[in-house]
Amino acid sequence: MQLKKASILVVDDDTDVLTAVRLLLRPQVKEIVTEKNPEHIPSLLKEKSFDLILLDMNFVSSINTGNEGLFWLKKIKELKPDTAVIMITAYGDIDLAIRSLKEGAFDFVVKPWLNEKLIGTIQAAISGKAKETKTTGFAPSSTVPAFDLLGESEAMQAIFVKIRKIAPTDANILILGENGTGKELVAKAIHQHSLRADKPFVKVDVGALTESLFESELFGHKKGAFTDAKEDRAGRFETAKGGTIFLDEIGNISLHQQSKLLSVLQNRQVIRVGTNEPIDIDVRLLCATNMSLTDLANNAHFRKDLIYRINTVEITIPPLRKRGNDIILLAKHFMKVYAGKYMKPTLELSKPAQEKLLRYHYPGNVRELQYAIERAVIMADSELLSAEDILFSPIETAPATEATVVETNLEELEKTTINLVLERHGGNMTKAAKELGITRTALYRRLNKYEL
Repeated sequence: MQLKKASILVVDDDTDVLTAVRLLLRPQVKEIVTEKNPEHIPSLLKEKSFDLILLDMNFVSSINTGNEGLFWLKKIKELKPDTAVIMITAYGDIDLAIRSLKEGAFDFVVKPWLNEKLIGTIQAAISGKAKETKTTGFAPSSTVPAFDLLGESEAMQAIFVKIRKIAPTDANILILGENGTGKELVAKAIHQHSLRADKPFVKVDVGALTESLFESELFGHKKGAFTDAKEDRAGRFETAKGGTIFLDEIGNISLHQQSKLLSVLQNRQVIRVGTNEPIDIDVRLLCATNMSLTDLANNAHFRKDLIYRINTVEITIPPLRKRGNDIILLAKHFMKVYAGKYMKPTLELSKPAQEKLLRYHYPGNVRELQYAIERAVIMADSELLSAEDILFSPIETAPATEATVVETNLEELEKTTINLVLERHGGNMTKAAKELGITRTALYRRLNKYEL
């Protein structure tokens, strides 16, 4: 169908959004209907048919969970299963928006959007263009190092979707995950799918920088500023001009270093050590840490105002032990790479070897698997890798098992129960309230109370 013949419904409780979309689409489509109250959706769908619905993720200003959006998406799909739905969301709700794709949404757009991007997404939905198909890998470009992002698991597919959505923006991204999960690869994929792809990608392991080197390395210095400053030197932020700077192990920097970094991010300027002249910077910031967001936020050693600065969107990479058959996919990939590197014949992976790989817990994650396969390829005496060929490094130790804690605080028990029930019902407020034995209004009050 052509866009000019389309009838579109826009549901959002923000009058400014409704006005902006109406003004944008009025010349483009046959009819556009706007609605502030999602409760009117069923009656609107009974009165007429729409080719497309733009649906907000949140409708209650004090409750910012996106569950209402998912609820009304499901309701639309029950009433009009063939109607295309595009979700409207904010950066902080991208995980929920990705969930909406599994619930039947065609796509989602992030506020604030580019008008051309929104129209293109609407045109794709109207014309029935197929959504992006499942992929086993994410190879940003031919210039990426040998080990690109690979994965068929649901968790990795969600990460691929998120990368494609956030890469073209300038949003600051926090990448979370255990050591060896591939945080740097995710950072490179974001950069190479961004509008800054032809500019520098600069990585800094800030956790390894001493107090004395931190400012000089990141912000630069003037000749004579300190004993070894034999010439003027630009810092990493200046070196990354127009491109992306990736600060690895951000969770390990001191409060003093955090204060300096926060000042740079707020002012978009650096001052070289030994001068008082501010230098404007234009970079996209990506950060990574092996700490969980909860640990980072609860740690008295990390500033929450800096967390908000670096974490417009977060991406959490799952440990390899939770990625199922991705283990075999990655193992075969590494076999091919190292067989070529060490001039070995094409190798196969025996069934017992596959079973051994799947049983292992991988404290070192993908990095450990990579080294285990490299060693196996080197030592293999035949073209079929056996279970005996697969040896894991003794330097890695299994992650400590979390002690079971019995919660006795009534409020925490209620909060945990509400979370579990909402998750079980996929965010459906009506079903969750029914299971909890309370009204939807009472459930909303508790969500607001516990800031869920």
